[in-house]
This record gives sequence, structure tokens and C-alpha cells, in this order.
Amino acid sequence: MDKRVRDLLNQQINKEFYSAYLYLDFSNYFSRVGLDGFANWYMIQAQEERDHAMLFYQYLQNENEDVTLEAIAKPDKVFEQHIDVLHAGLEHEKYVTSLINDIYEAAHDVKDFRTMQFLDWFVKEQGEEETNANDLITKMELFGSDPRSLYMLNSELAARVYSAPSLVL
Repeated sequence: MDKRVRDLLNQQINKEFYSAYLYLDFSNYFSRVGLDGFANWYMIQAQEERDHAMLFYQYLQNENEDVTLEAIAKPDKVFEQHIDVLHAGLEHEKYVTSLINDIYEAAHDVKDFRTMQFLDWFVKEQGEEETNANDLITKMELFGSDPRSLYMLNSELAARVYSAPSLVL
């Protein structure tokens, strides 16, 4: 495997674990303000990100490449309003999309078709993640200022259950 591709894949493991930390922080915020449905939503997001990290980890191992684990940065954002958390989530997903695209481009440059095929699932997943984050912002903007509507939205998010990714390595 090309060194740059391997390094980017290793960095992505760290970024995915950071994403899990970030979403745990979001979940903690919503727990503190009494929105347990939103807390559930982001707890599940954290689980998904952890699983994404493990997919990158397993891929590198399957390719007989060294895995390098680095320290995970501490989330440092302080939020004043609920909508700020949701906007931060969307911006983070856009950032992760750019990281996946960078790895894909590096793999394409060296004709690493196996890595490109592995990344295809993540490209699709990031499209879904950005859509979900954007939809959540739209719903909050529509309903968040009305306590009854916010309660219903919170209840909707509380019903979300975790489903492990179905990517086969």
C-alpha cells in the first residue's frame, strides 16, 4: 500500500474516534438540558463513529498494514443554544466527508482500487450523515421554539435504535 494512503487511513481512525468523542459530548449536552431523545440520537451517532474507526482499523490489518493509534483530542466547543450543537454536527460531518474524499483521491492517484472500493461505502455513508444532520437542523428550526413540538421531536429522536454497519471487509 502506498505510504500516503496508509497514513491517511491511520489518521482517519483517529478522526473517527474523535467524532465519537464529539458526539458523546453532544449527547452529554442534551442530557444536561433534559432532552433525552437528542441525547439518544447523539449517543447512537457516537456508536456509529466508533464502528467506523474499527472498520478502518480492520481494513488496515486485513491489508497487513501497521495500525498507528494516536491520542484522541478532547472536544472543546461550548454551546449556548440547542441549534448550535446541530450546526456543529453538520459542519463536522462535512469535514469528515472532506477527509474521506482526500483518502479516496490519494488512493485514486496511485490506482489503489481495493482501497477505493473500501471507501465507496463511506462516501455513501457521508452523504446520508450530512442529510440526517441537515434534516435535524430543519426540524429544530421548524419546531424547536414551541415546547410541545420540541417534546414531540425529542420523542422521535428517543425512538432511534442502534444498527451496526453492514460493510463486509
